[in-house]
Formats: sequence, structure tokens, C-alpha cells
Amino acid sequence: MDISSLPVQLSRFTPLVWVMLIGNFFVRASYYMVWPFLAVMLYESYGLSATEVGLLLTGSATLAVFLGFYTGNLADRFGRTRMLYVAVLVGVVSFAMLALANALWLFAVAVFLACMPRTLWEAPSKALLTEELANPKDRELALHLLYFLVNVGAALGPLYGLWAGLNGEQFSFIYTAVSYLGLLVALLYFRPRRDGATPATQSAPKFSQWLKILNKDRTFLVVLVATTLVYFVYAQCDTSLVQYLTRADVPELAWLISAVIITNSTVIIVCQFPLLHLMRNWSIEHRLYLGGAILAVSQVMMALNDVHNTWGWIVAMIVLSLSEAIMFSNINVYIDRLAPDNLKASYFGAAGLCSLGYAFAPILGGLVLDLSTGVILFVLTTLTSFVALVFYKIAQLQLKGAPRAVSEV
Repeated sequence: MDISSLPVQLSRFTPLVWVMLIGNFFVRASYYMVWPFLAVMLYESYGLSATEVGLLLTGSATLAVFLGFYTGNLADRFGRTRMLYVAVLVGVVSFAMLALANALWLFAVAVFLACMPRTLWEAPSKALLTEELANPKDRELALHLLYFLVNVGAALGPLYGLWAGLNGEQFSFIYTAVSYLGLLVALLYFRPRRDGATPATQSAPKFSQWLKILNKDRTFLVVLVATTLVYFVYAQCDTSLVQYLTRADVPELAWLISAVIITNSTVIIVCQFPLLHLMRNWSIEHRLYLGGAILAVSQVMMALNDVHNTWGWIVAMIVLSLSEAIMFSNINVYIDRLAPDNLKASYFGAAGLCSLGYAFAPILGGLVLDLSTGVILFVLTTLTSFVALVFYKIAQLQLKGAPRAVSEV
């Protein structure tokens, strides 16, 4: 990506593209506004045990992931904008319920629904965004900008949630519900004229047929496995690392955890576009190889770092964040290139299954910490990083070999 051409490329973005970008920022920010603080609210307001809170949050997130897989196909079949309407309306309802709920069962339903806008929005919005931009370079820029805004949303969301959910009244969630109404108005005003009537949506297969297509597309399945492993490794630094440091009685733990989180967000936001500019002539595969190699280095650094060496953890997080800045947005670009035009949302929805790497990371990472040590955990994540690289290489070799089965469907 050539930074000097940014103004020209941005001028080709349609109003709908900007709605998709800003909508993704808003949906992700609202998700992180709620998610980090729900455990506290469920304990303080409703007296749930740690196990009960864990079951509710993990169950909600897992169901949302699988529903996203299904709704991606629905978006291809019945119109991507229509699915976005559903996502926004669910956002209005869920945050209104969070604001008004006065019973545990009602609040639990609201928690589940609050996971849904992100799941329902992501796949069709990415598909619609790429459909709006004919130039492949413009699509690539839009997907990179999308990831940038998602990170900004993830950074700002908890700050607003701290004010609205913890320091303010529960009723403060109503402001987010009203904001979702504003997003709905923008979506209605800039909606594409052809929604639900394109040859792409008319030729999209039913879900059972889509599963058969997916099963034949071995290259994409290999990419899914590789990406799931990558997400699993990144998630260890969000969950298991904190447990490791807590058990080791690290001094000034709260400061260290805050410093690690801030470092991660700052490095990604500051370095993403300069790194993409430096690699503008690289293939997507080579970018992923570099990002995966840097990820493995970060895990080696964590395995070798003394648990009480505060700056060692921060430096390792800087290295990991550089890897994340390279890999995450390029994974979206890679999936876009693998997906046929009539199955964009289906493919992005299937890619959402990779989030299971995040879902299972706390369980598996905690098990390793219980049975062994943090050093062993990061040795295993190092090996996992290399296995992911092998899978990406296998996918590249398959692309160079026989034609993909999906092209024949």
C-alpha cells in the first residue's frame, strides 16, 4: 500500500463504504464497552458465582460465533444490507434491555443479544464494502482501514463502558441504543439500490449447499485452521498471561497489565499503515509469513523472560503487536481474495469461526498453567505459531497447484 496514493484512493470511497467503516468501529466499540465489565455487573448486581458468570459469557460468545457462520450465508442469499438492518435493530433492543432489565433472566438475555450486533454486522459489512469498490487496491485499503478503526473502537469502548456501566447508572446503556438508531438512519439513507437483487445474491446457495462447497474448498479450510491457531496464540496474551503474572505475585501487577494493554493498542494504531507501506510490494502470503515469524519471536521472548522483569514483558508485547498489525488486516484481504463474489459474506462468516481460537484459549491456557508452568505455555504457543505458518504455506502451495474446487461450483 503506497501512502502517497491514499488521498486519491480515499476519494473513490462511496458514502456507503464510509458507513460500513464507521459502523464497524461503532459496533466493535459498543461490544467492548459491555464485555469487559459484564462479569463485574453480574457479580455485584445479581450475585452470580465465577463459574456461572463464565458459563453465561462463554456460552453467549460461542453461540454468537456459530450464528455468524449461518447468517453470513443468509446475507449472501437475501441481501447483505438487510442483515445489517437486523444487526442494528438487535443492537437497539439489546442495549435498551441492558439499561432497563431488573431481573436476572432478562439481563442474561440482554447479555446474549449484546454479542449479536458484532456477529451479524461483520461478515455482510465486509462483503458489502468489497462489493462497493471495484479496484482491488481500494478494497485492500478499505479492509486495512477497517481493522484500524476496529482497534480504535476496541481501545475506546472500555473507556466509555467504565463510565456508562460502572461509574454511572445502568440506565446509561440507553445512550448506546439511541446511537444504534442513528446508525440505522445512516444505513437507510446510504443503502445500495441493488440490495437483494444482484446476480450474486440470486446465485448464492442454500446453507446445506454452502456447507458442501466449503467442504470442497480445502485451501480455505487450511487457511481457517491456520488463522484459528494464530488467534489462539494471540489470545494467550490477553488471558493466560494475566493469570501467569497473577500467580507469580508480580509487584505492581495492575500497572503492568494496564501498560501491556495500552502498549498493544498504541503499537497497532501507530505502526499499522507504516508497516503496510513498507510491504506494499509484498504478496499477501509473504506478509503473513513475516507476521507469523514475528509472532513466534514474541512467544520465545515471553518464554525466556523472567516473570518479574516488567520491561521484558512490555518489549515482548511490542514485538507481538507488530505481528498483529501485519497479520490481522492482511487475513481479511486474503479471505476476500479467496471468496467468490456470490459468497463474500458466507466466507467472511465462516472466517468468524476462527474466533473459537479466542474462545478456547482461556480454558486450554489455564489447563497448561495448572499442570505445568508459564514457560511451558509459551513454548507451546511458539510451536503453535510455527504450525500455523506451515498451514499458510500449505494453502499457498494448493493455490499454485490444482484449481480450487469452489471455482467449479
